[in-house]
Amino acid sequence: MRLSVLDQSTSARGATQDVAIRESIALAQHCDALGYHRYWVSEHHASDSIVGTAPEVLMAAIAATTRRIRVGSAGVMLPHYSALKVAEQFRVLEAIAPGRIDLGLGRAPGTDRLTSMALNPYASAEDEFPRQVLDLRAWVSDTPLDAGHPFAAIKAHPRGPTSPEIWILGSSDYGAQLAAYFGLPYAFAYFFSDGRGVEQALDLYRRNYRPSERHPVPQATICVWALAADTEAEARHLLATREHWRVGFQYGRREALLPPEEAKAQAYSPAEQAIIDALRSKACVGTGAQVAGRLRELATRLELDELVVVTWTYDAAHRHRSYELLAREFW
Repeated sequence: MRLSVLDQSTSARGATQDVAIRESIALAQHCDALGYHRYWVSEHHASDSIVGTAPEVLMAAIAATTRRIRVGSAGVMLPHYSALKVAEQFRVLEAIAPGRIDLGLGRAPGTDRLTSMALNPYASAEDEFPRQVLDLRAWVSDTPLDAGHPFAAIKAHPRGPTSPEIWILGSSDYGAQLAAYFGLPYAFAYFFSDGRGVEQALDLYRRNYRPSERHPVPQATICVWALAADTEAEARHLLATREHWRVGFQYGRREALLPPEEAKAQAYSPAEQAIIDALRSKACVGTGAQVAGRLRELATRLELDELVVVTWTYDAAHRHRSYELLAREFW
């Protein structure tokens, strides 16, 4: 089974946010050396905890400083942008790292409504997403648009012998159905929904899949939150950082990550403690062997041959160690 990485460029309390971007580049190089298959970066806005706002820019730095790992977005929130401009950006990325670029597309705003409007007051409505995907796929792959299309004469540059691989991202049935209709790979945000709806989404995707020239058979994965450490006790200790963040998220706060010691010292209300208890009961956390076992069980149950792992820790060194421990268990 292949393992890949989703990095959300998390910002830690006590450090400036620019540090998170450089840590993403360093982690990508680390995971490239460890043998991970893909390295995806996310797009979020107006958040003090997840500060990767421009995946296409971060991808360029990662693609230029890694050797073999695929580099991608998870994802570009397409309704904010022109499909042609995204196609041009990713054709440039493909020129930097031929045959290594993934273009993950999302329909959600990745932010609040006001920030979404500020990003592009004239953005396409979400119901235009399928048309945008269709146009983008043609421009990215250098295939003609329909003759009657108003932009049929336009091509995306730079052109070359390879093209980015497009993925549809989602956490509901909508993305699964769209990916199936267009014959594109599909990634389910398992960590975002705590796994709710994953079986139905994957079943819809596989059952309704329409083969395409590049993807004659369905190709699916899920993004899973996981954390490995040298001992289970250490992993549970490090998890306190995400527990605190999850409580804040539930109440509309997007705060920088706290050290686990500070997170544990917080006074939580009964309702907040219930959120933490629910997270602990489902968290894929422990030693490398324990986490690898959970991941293998999940992959077997969902009939997947690739998983994408997202890991948050206050200290970047613990994140590096987590990916090292998992790599040891899988290859």
